[in-house]
Amino acid sequence: MTDLLSSAEVNPTRDVPLRTTSATTPEAELNENALVVYPQVSQHGWLGRWRNAFITAGLTILIIPFTSIGGWLRLAEAPIDPTNYALRTKRVLETTPLIDGHNDFPWLLRVELHNRIYDGKFDPSQRLLGHTDIGRMRKGMMGGQFWSIHVKCDAAQKHFEDPSWIVRDTLEQIDVAKRFIAESPDVFTYCETPSCARAAFENGRIASMLGIEGGHQLGGSIAAVRQAYYLGVRYITTTHNCDNAWATSASTVARGNPDNGLTPLGAAYVREMNRLGMMIDLSHVSHQTMRDVLSITRTPVIFSHSGAYSVTPHLRNVPDDVLRNIRQNGGIVMAVFVNRFLNMQDPSAATIHDVVDHIWHLAEVAGWEHVGIGSDFSGTPFTPAGLEDVSKYPDLIELLMARGATDDQVRLLVGDNLLRVWESIQRRAQEIQAEGEQPVEEEYEGRKWHKGYKNSPYMYRETRERAAREDWGQPDQFNVDKSGKHAAAIKAEKDV
Repeated sequence: MTDLLSSAEVNPTRDVPLRTTSATTPEAELNENALVVYPQVSQHGWLGRWRNAFITAGLTILIIPFTSIGGWLRLAEAPIDPTNYALRTKRVLETTPLIDGHNDFPWLLRVELHNRIYDGKFDPSQRLLGHTDIGRMRKGMMGGQFWSIHVKCDAAQKHFEDPSWIVRDTLEQIDVAKRFIAESPDVFTYCETPSCARAAFENGRIASMLGIEGGHQLGGSIAAVRQAYYLGVRYITTTHNCDNAWATSASTVARGNPDNGLTPLGAAYVREMNRLGMMIDLSHVSHQTMRDVLSITRTPVIFSHSGAYSVTPHLRNVPDDVLRNIRQNGGIVMAVFVNRFLNMQDPSAATIHDVVDHIWHLAEVAGWEHVGIGSDFSGTPFTPAGLEDVSKYPDLIELLMARGATDDQVRLLVGDNLLRVWESIQRRAQEIQAEGEQPVEEEYEGRKWHKGYKNSPYMYRETRERAAREDWGQPDQFNVDKSGKHAAAIKAEKDV
């Protein structure tokens, strides 16, 4: 044993000790072929024993960043010249979805194609006239789009209760917008949640959402608001260019009429929008309506396509006191590209620099956490020089960077703010519903209700008595003589 230990001490780094050369005995001969394992003795102590563990841990730390594509990309990104705005823009838009808050393209499908998109004439992958097609959306590095469901105000509808085709056309436009999105699954993903929008962008698709541009399109009915939500609409512009049962529009005030703000039914509309988790859009409303809504809403609000009133004092733009309230409310104002909202004195002279001015003012007053982009492409007839169509968004971002915007501020502007606001509204709605709040049942106070018939099987005695007293009449199909022929109606069905 002494010789073995001596050999090990002479060769401390050997994994197997040297065989000894002592004299052979019969007992040794019997054990000559036996395998004997001896503990290794190291002069490195604890460090030697833990050496392999340290090496393994070190390799793990080095490998972890490379276990995802994002890690590779981050390590591969070398610092760039901060004045290389094109490369900075490219990096931002490759990793953050640029989501435009308002594009009226579905309106063109209705007025130009009468909602017929399968006859071979319509191909959005080809270069179209106007502002929008798939090729230019890709060139503009778009990550998402709220498609506007727009039906203009009905001039024949002098009163909220007057019959109109507006609700029908709104439903048809929701239908054609969804069908348009579904026709290009390699380009668009239809979304009803912010998580879907994020996933669509990660998968290289343009998230596509719907917003209704005007409360008049729902007939002043809060029940219709609920149905719009169930159909997938995720924001409602409270008014368009006409008043409705809920609120006063900016256009009404511009014509010299009083700004009456929100109506009592409008307050109920706000409650139901909050409960549903539908975004309240305050573009197009009067300034008093903006203030009234902000005073009672329980969720953030949006302006899907508006500018800064202090930069251009057009009533469609947002005054500074409202911008400060937006900061407190947590909402967002998405900068519009409409010439007359950018330059009232000479709309034809409006340029991309005017849009930068508006965004800058919105950010200075409300904060970079409360600004976004809402072009109004495919709706406005004229656009500012330099922002002619959906391919030009990167040019706008580059100018903002040249003005001094950081990459983080640009990420907020192009999409992070809108997604955060949407998520906040969604969470608050879940809380409200968990508290047991019931759907709103208020109706327009001047609404006229249809009557039944004189002998209908009413639930309550007072209804039966009133029907008999007021002679509500009978349905025409029961007005048959003894021979089986239909006679003249007993009473005209004015209320049917």
